[in-house]
Amino acid sequence: MNTPTFRNWQSVQDEVLRRIHSREWKPGDLIPNETDLALEFGCARTTVNRALRSLADSGLLDRRRKAGTRVASQPVAKATLNIAVIRSEVEERGQKYGYQLMSRAQAVPPVGVSAGMATDTGQTLLHIRALHIANDKPYAVEDRWINTKVVPDALNETFKDVSANEWLLTHAPYTHGEIAFSAASASKDDSAVLSCPEHSALFAIDRVTWDGDASVTKVRLIFAPGHQLRTDLK
Repeated sequence: MNTPTFRNWQSVQDEVLRRIHSREWKPGDLIPNETDLALEFGCARTTVNRALRSLADSGLLDRRRKAGTRVASQPVAKATLNIAVIRSEVEERGQKYGYQLMSRAQAVPPVGVSAGMATDTGQTLLHIRALHIANDKPYAVEDRWINTKVVPDALNETFKDVSANEWLLTHAPYTHGEIAFSAASASKDDSAVLSCPEHSALFAIDRVTWDGDASVTKVRLIFAPGHQLRTDLK
């Protein structure tokens, strides 16, 4: 049976996945090189390259220069996390969204924030604190620092009607980021804002996003008790 001609990298990827899942190509097997696959699939080598790179990024292929490409012996399932617009997240749960700006100020951040954002210790950043609300109840506190050297337009935004979370996703491009999850004990301030007992167990997300070598923003999100994070395994 002749293999049909593949017109795009997604169709090449689908065929490679089929061969892996059917064990036509078994874990550890060396697969044909890009030139041979391009000839077989009737497409450009660059099309094959993109498909294989995508599968390597997902952990299904192991690509080594001069050693070829093998089916991963122990494929790794990866969880994909997107930076969510909290308003959309709340509304997708079928809840009514609300937002309250708590404070907005230009300030020199603590040393830990400057270090995490790789900014000068004396550099002034924009500090935003806000409360996200679901069905008239506290949902999450957003404590954010914005590098206005990278995002100068943030200085012209009041953030009274739109959260920094949502505004940055539409106004400030980023190339990559770092994210950490942790448990936190509700401080006296947290308990007052989130309407929960002091020392309650809370879920926290700390994230820094970058545009090349320059930090865009650093945020700590603390969610009300009972929050669950869900994602998909790829």
